[in-house]
Amino acid sequence: MAFIANILHRIKAYLYDNPLTENPNDFVARASSEQSLSVRQVAEAAVSRGGADTTVAAMVHNVELWLQEMGYQICDGFSINTEWFTVSVHIKGVFDSPHDRFDPARHTVVFEFHQGSKLLKERATVTVDILGVAESGTVISQVKDMKTGSVNDVLTPGRNLKITGQKIRIAGDKPGVGILFRSMDDPDATYPVAAEDIVVNNPSEVMIVIPALIKDTYRLEITTQFSMGKRELNEPRTAVFDKILEVK
Repeated sequence: MAFIANILHRIKAYLYDNPLTENPNDFVARASSEQSLSVRQVAEAAVSRGGADTTVAAMVHNVELWLQEMGYQICDGFSINTEWFTVSVHIKGVFDSPHDRFDPARHTVVFEFHQGSKLLKERATVTVDILGVAESGTVISQVKDMKTGSVNDVLTPGRNLKITGQKIRIAGDKPGVGILFRSMDDPDATYPVAAEDIVVNNPSEVMIVIPALIKDTYRLEITTQFSMGKRELNEPRTAVFDKILEVK
């Protein structure tokens, strides 16, 4: 095993079957993230560790101001270059002629984030503890918006979304079985996918028609009783995609 000097961080990860190959013996690792941290939680951690010579409230206030201004400048077409991350603006879609205009129905503005130099440097201090093969369950690996070609990012209501993963086939008749989008702003607001809008329904690939979602950010959830055995599961299990999806 390769030796990693100056290990400061440890990430726990489980192994999952690799759905992108036909080899039954290869796996991919996914971090077992305990939770997502908010700006306030990061500020609280920084102050409690003694690494921030300020108060939690002051740090949160300044970070929120900076992020708000960053978002404003990005929307004016500027790129952001910090030592921790960079953000650039990309325009997706085909323009039919030199005189073609930007059309929101055919073109999409996308903001792409990449690792900065300091984050890349910190990577050398991280090691990964493999916890073994994850309990075989329903896993969403990737989604692709077929209208824009965007992966794990954009949703286009009324168009197809390709979902790949493990044991994601929709099966069973227990309450809750199906696919839905849950609003990040209001977790009680859910948008289920109608059964007739599931156009491909396989164990490792599901294709749906995206519901009439409003402009918002969403979590994708799949609940199913599917099993690789002859019988369906007695109780449904739910997989929640770990990427936030957005209708722009």
